[in-house]
Amino acid sequence: MEGPTHASAPSAPVLAAYSYCEAVTGTQARNFAYGIRLLPTDKRQAMSALYAFSRRVDDIGDGTLAPEAKFVRLEETRSLLGRIRAGEIEEDDTDPVAVALAHAARRFPIPLGGLDELIDGVLMDVRGEEYETWDDLKAYCRCVAGAIGRLSLSVFGTVHTGGLGAEAARADEYADTLGLALQLTNILRDVREDAANGRTYLPAEDLAKFGCSDGFAADRAPAGADFAGLVHHEVRRARALFVEGYRLLPMLDRRSGACVAAMAGIYRRLLDRIEREPEAVLRGRVSLPTHEKAYVAVRGLSGLDARTISRQSTRRRI
Repeated sequence: MEGPTHASAPSAPVLAAYSYCEAVTGTQARNFAYGIRLLPTDKRQAMSALYAFSRRVDDIGDGTLAPEAKFVRLEETRSLLGRIRAGEIEEDDTDPVAVALAHAARRFPIPLGGLDELIDGVLMDVRGEEYETWDDLKAYCRCVAGAIGRLSLSVFGTVHTGGLGAEAARADEYADTLGLALQLTNILRDVREDAANGRTYLPAEDLAKFGCSDGFAADRAPAGADFAGLVHHEVRRARALFVEGYRLLPMLDRRSGACVAAMAGIYRRLLDRIEREPEAVLRGRVSLPTHEKAYVAVRGLSGLDARTISRQSTRRRI
């Protein structure tokens, strides 16, 4: 994969636009912000621009507007993306997110169509779609999270992978799979919050299998339901996705690998907590303390996770 295109140094208006996006990222996505602080400046700025645009799309879907108004706003956002793609955004544009993303797309080979996929996924939310099977849910997750994994990879780039050979061609696939792992973890963490907003993401066939079809409107599992069994079933699925997605790490440079390892490591630890106490997600949002996030970041920066995954990948090929 290509690296940065080394566009000229950002102008003052572009730097201001990036600062705005980094402020949005720092206040709205602490786990994400914690990971990208490990990146060099140009990549951190680009990732912040991607996050700020994605957050705008998510906020439309999660907001209080009527569905018809949300459809209009999402299509307006898609039109803005088209202007960015066409190079029509000037540096003095009044929209800092558009300015930052347009500059990032000149710096890096960002496949902006991934943001179209995100909009498609949020439209599914607005329509109130539910998912009968894991394959159905996986299609949604690929839109709202897998696409973000692939977009992120376009900023990170890949490095010489030595003995990995043809494995390197699957970098996009691994990035996509890691995005699915993160999204499924999010779904488990937010099951009560989503229920309060009238949304159910877990597959209907899984809910029925564990007696949870009545939903999660209370701070305890439905009577007679095997909620712990449901959670453990989904945790196993998420863990398998993490194992596959982590095969991306040896393909990244040290700092990009550290960023991915930090973000993924935080979510894997969240998954551990959810597995240990499933009903905690019905009482409130499960999170990690700052000192634990710092430990995960140090592990990532040390390259320990990347080396471990590389050894595991080598053993699988032998």
